Amino acid sequence: MQTYKTNSEIFEQKAEILKALAHPVRLCIIQTLYHNGPTNVTDMHNCLDKPQSTISQHISKLKSANIIVGKRQGTEIIYSIKNDQIKEIIRILF
Repeated sequence: MQTYKTNSEIFEQKAEILKALAHPVRLCIIQTLYHNGPTNVTDMHNCLDKPQSTISQHISKLKSANIIVGKRQGTEIIYSIKNDQIKEIIRILF
Protein backbone atom coordinates (compact mmCIF):
# COMPACT_ATOMS: atom_id res chain seq x y z
CA MET A 1 0.00 0.00 0.00
CA GLN A 2 1.33 3.39 -1.00
CA THR A 3 0.98 6.30 1.38
CA TYR A 4 0.82 9.80 -0.06
CA LYS A 5 2.69 12.44 1.85
CA THR A 6 2.35 15.58 -0.12
CA ASN A 7 1.12 19.10 0.13
CA SER A 8 -2.65 19.03 0.71
CA GLU A 9 -2.95 21.91 -1.76
CA ILE A 10 -2.62 19.44 -4.65
CA PHE A 11 -5.62 17.47 -3.40
CA GLU A 12 -7.59 20.68 -2.90
CA GLN A 13 -6.84 21.76 -6.49
CA LYS A 14 -7.96 18.40 -7.89
CA ALA A 15 -11.12 18.47 -5.77
CA GLU A 16 -11.96 21.96 -7.09
CA ILE A 17 -11.64 20.70 -10.67
CA LEU A 18 -13.93 17.78 -9.95
CA LYS A 19 -16.47 20.03 -8.20
CA ALA A 20 -16.50 22.39 -11.18
CA LEU A 21 -17.12 19.49 -13.56
CA ALA A 22 -19.77 17.87 -11.35
CA HIS A 23 -22.83 19.18 -13.19
CA PRO A 24 -24.50 17.63 -16.25
CA VAL A 25 -24.50 20.87 -18.25
CA ARG A 26 -20.83 21.59 -17.52
CA LEU A 27 -19.87 18.02 -18.39
CA CYS A 28 -21.73 18.36 -21.68
CA ILE A 29 -19.96 21.65 -22.42
CA ILE A 30 -16.56 20.09 -21.75
CA GLN A 31 -17.39 16.95 -23.73
CA THR A 32 -18.54 19.12 -26.66
CA LEU A 33 -15.29 21.07 -26.56
CA TYR A 34 -13.29 17.84 -26.26
CA HIS A 35 -14.93 16.24 -29.31
CA ASN A 36 -15.53 19.30 -31.51
CA GLY A 37 -12.62 21.50 -30.51
CA PRO A 38 -12.95 25.23 -29.89
CA THR A 39 -16.49 26.52 -30.33
CA ASN A 40 -18.84 29.36 -29.45
CA VAL A 41 -21.84 29.53 -27.11
CA THR A 42 -24.29 29.13 -29.98
CA ASP A 43 -22.85 25.74 -30.93
CA MET A 44 -23.01 24.62 -27.30
CA HIS A 45 -26.57 25.92 -27.02
CA ASN A 46 -27.64 23.83 -30.01
CA CYS A 47 -26.06 20.71 -28.53
CA LEU A 48 -27.55 21.11 -25.07
CA ASP A 49 -31.00 22.49 -25.90
CA LYS A 50 -30.73 24.87 -22.93
CA PRO A 51 -31.20 28.65 -22.94
CA GLN A 52 -28.09 30.58 -23.89
CA SER A 53 -28.16 32.33 -20.50
CA THR A 54 -27.91 28.94 -18.76
CA ILE A 55 -24.95 27.93 -20.92
CA SER A 56 -23.26 31.27 -20.22
CA GLN A 57 -23.64 30.79 -16.45
CA HIS A 58 -21.99 27.38 -16.64
CA ILE A 59 -19.26 28.69 -18.93
CA SER A 60 -18.54 31.35 -16.33
CA LYS A 61 -18.08 28.69 -13.65
CA LEU A 62 -15.77 26.66 -15.90
CA LYS A 63 -13.71 29.76 -16.67
CA SER A 64 -13.47 30.65 -12.97
CA ALA A 65 -12.16 27.14 -12.28
CA ASN A 66 -9.52 27.56 -15.04
CA ILE A 67 -10.98 24.66 -16.99
CA ILE A 68 -11.82 26.56 -20.17
CA VAL A 69 -10.60 29.73 -21.77
CA GLY A 70 -12.35 32.11 -24.17
CA LYS A 71 -10.75 34.11 -26.96
CA ARG A 72 -12.57 36.85 -28.82
CA GLN A 73 -12.79 36.44 -32.60
CA GLY A 74 -14.66 39.36 -34.06
CA THR A 75 -18.05 39.57 -32.36
CA GLU A 76 -17.99 36.13 -30.77
CA ILE A 77 -15.96 34.34 -28.13
CA ILE A 78 -14.51 30.96 -28.96
CA TYR A 79 -14.07 28.63 -25.99
CA SER A 80 -11.60 25.80 -25.61
CA ILE A 81 -10.35 23.44 -22.92
CA LYS A 82 -7.46 25.06 -21.11
CA ASN A 83 -5.17 22.06 -20.54
CA ASP A 84 -4.52 18.42 -21.30
CA GLN A 85 -5.32 17.33 -17.74
CA ILE A 86 -8.98 18.21 -18.28
CA LYS A 87 -8.98 16.46 -21.65
CA GLU A 88 -7.66 13.31 -19.98
CA ILE A 89 -10.41 13.44 -17.32
CA ILE A 90 -13.08 13.72 -20.03
CA ARG A 91 -11.48 10.94 -22.07
CA ILE A 92 -11.59 8.63 -19.05
CA LEU A 93 -15.17 9.56 -18.11
CA PHE A 94 -16.62 9.04 -21.57
